[in-house]
Parts: sequence; structure tokens; C-alpha cells
Amino acid sequence: FRPSLCVAAARAFGAEPAASLNTAAAIELMHNAFLVHDDIEDESEERRGRPTLHLLHGVPTAINVGDALAVMALRPLLDNTAALGPSLTLRVLDEAERMARESVEGQAIELWWRARNADDLTEHDYLEMVLKKTCWYTVIFPLRAGALIGARGGYDPERLVRFGFFVGAAFQIQDDLLNLVGDEAKYGKELLGDIWEGKRTLMLIHAMAQARPEERARVAEILARPRAARRLDDILWIRALMDQRGSIEHARATAQGLVGAAMHEAEAALRALPPSRDRSFLEALPAWVIERA
Repeated sequence: FRPSLCVAAARAFGAEPAASLNTAAAIELMHNAFLVHDDIEDESEERRGRPTLHLLHGVPTAINVGDALAVMALRPLLDNTAALGPSLTLRVLDEAERMARESVEGQAIELWWRARNADDLTEHDYLEMVLKKTCWYTVIFPLRAGALIGARGGYDPERLVRFGFFVGAAFQIQDDLLNLVGDEAKYGKELLGDIWEGKRTLMLIHAMAQARPEERARVAEILARPRAARRLDDILWIRALMDQRGSIEHARATAQGLVGAAMHEAEAALRALPPSRDRSFLEALPAWVIERA
């Protein structure tokens, strides 16, 4: 998804297909580096239908693999010089640095919420975290890098931030929903894993805000325990509370609203581009992110 988005943006803005391939490869390497480290930090047990890397080979090896993937991502970005020239290569590298910084800041926010067992978060808090942790590396950076490559630096990438935020936030909410209601055979990760891990998803934040004081206290008590000390009946109780408080439907409605906003921003950001398959691909993204199963 992420490298394809970069390639499509570059071509929509006028680049030859090969011009964005190095950057697209770097994006995929960085994405996988983040996943390896995230799985360790989250104590995740399953990724892409298999045990996570740290469960298969141990935490030290997994950390080293994540570090290696992050370092390997630098080479294709540096190799851009031959195709893009030094000035544009440096701009793309600058975009990559900002993306990495935004992403780790977002991860730090989420880890801090879990460390202090936060039970007073708002929807605004969630969306601010998602902007940094998810949107920047999943949508905003691929779009911005692709647009810079395609327009040879002649397009202001700030015009793509709002579009990328709305698409990325809807993507993350849908991902969180699939963790609760998805088809286990297709999902590829541990169903209900976000509750086991104590992640403050939009559904959990909404359920806690709508819950009675004694229910909110029970949620906080369950999430205060280490993952290994949480019981299945506790996890299922939190999941049922989300249904009782309308949190699943609230999240779906929020994602739909974000999709509508993304469609509006796409029209504003892309209207000057000539019609093409790649422009159509970008314009179809908002609907796709919540239709995927």
C-alpha cells in the first residue's frame, strides 16, 4: 500500500515509473522496521498470520533486524541522486527524516498512555496521536515524496497533509475495527489483540467515556495489569462494553466522516492534475480504506 501510494503520486504528478522506485523501496523497508519494533513494544503475538519475529527468534535478534531494516532504507534514498539529482534527493531525505520523527513521537505518546494507564483520553487525543504515528508514514510521506518526485520539486507538499491525515486516520480506525470484528482467516493478526495489549483505540476511549464509574474503574484495573496477568473473560468483558456503549458504531461513523473529508481534500489537492489511472487511484483511496476487510 505505502510504496504503491508513492509510485502513484509520482506518476500522477508527471514522473516516469522508475523515478520513484528507490523511494518506494525505502518506504517499505522503513515500514517493516517499524513493525518489528512495534511488535516488541506492544507484546504482539501474531503478524501476517504468523508468530511475530521476537517470538520466533527472541527479542535481541528482532531488535537487530528492525535496526537493520531502518539502516537499509537509507541506501535507496541515497541512490536517488542519479535519477533525481542532489537537490531533490536531499528534499526527499528531509521528508523521510520528518516522517520518522513524527512516527516515533506518535509511538511515544501511545506508549506513555499505556505506561500511566490513561483513562481520561479524548477523541482529539487519539486523532493527534494517529496523525503522528500512522498518518505520516502510511499516507502523508508517500504522497509528499511522490509529489516532489513527480513535480521535480515544483509542488508545495503541504497541500497534501490534510488529505493524508483524513485518509490515514480512517485507515487506522478501520484497522482497529478489524481487530475487533474482522475475519480471523483474512486479518493476519491476533483478534482482540489491541485490548490484550491495552491500546487506547477510539473504541476503548469512547467506551470508557460513556461507561459508568464502576465500569471505567474495572477497565482501568484490567489494563493496569501486565498482559500475561489479563484473563480472557476480562478481554471479552471490555469487548462487550464497547458494544453496549455504541463504541463500534461510533468508530464506524467517525471513519465515514473522515472519508468524506478526505474526498473533499483530494478534489482540492489533485484538481490541477491531468486525468490518469494514478490520479483515479489516489482519489479512490478514501473509500478503499474503510471497505477493505
